[in-house]
Amino acid sequence: MARDGHFGGGAVEGCGHGWSVAALQCHNSAMSSSSQAPRVSIQTQDFDLSQEVVALREHDARVGAVCTFVGTVRDRNKTTSADTGSVLSMELEHYPGMTERAIEEMIDEAHRRFDILGARVIHRIGLLQPTDQIVLVAVTSAHRGESFKACEFLMDYLKTQAPFWKKEQTAAGAQWVDARVSDDEALAKWGIQAKNA
Repeated sequence: MARDGHFGGGAVEGCGHGWSVAALQCHNSAMSSSSQAPRVSIQTQDFDLSQEVVALREHDARVGAVCTFVGTVRDRNKTTSADTGSVLSMELEHYPGMTERAIEEMIDEAHRRFDILGARVIHRIGLLQPTDQIVLVAVTSAHRGESFKACEFLMDYLKTQAPFWKKEQTAAGAQWVDARVSDDEALAKWGIQAKNA
């Protein structure tokens, strides 16, 4: 996602620096349940991996596999040609409403492509420090192969297409972080062209 506010060819207005906590309820009838956690959460607070996995697979005896990915803040950001130095902190912003809708659509696409039973995406916003958790992608299925593929698909999409803006603070100053070419290539293997190129 480019920091200039463009997503999918359209300009993003009113992004601002305010933080928002949002969670959308599941709109997939195959997954809806009054006790089911929402599929998407954008939040400032940390998350507990074990609690999220329990909530995702709770009361579903069909689940034979759970695949999770947890992304954390690294203390360095090295691109192919330059090492930007130590990362002191990372600040993440999002476009409230648009971000949640984009991730919900991505989860719907994962359900169309893979034989999965459930999915949960949590993405943190606000000021984060090295080693802090940033993102959780968790997927359930009857068999491991579908969970692995869907988890990777969701993460590849998040890295390039979800409307988040990341700013790293280093000893040299603050800098916005763009998607890497390798992230765009990872998305391309799923037949999706990166919208931020």
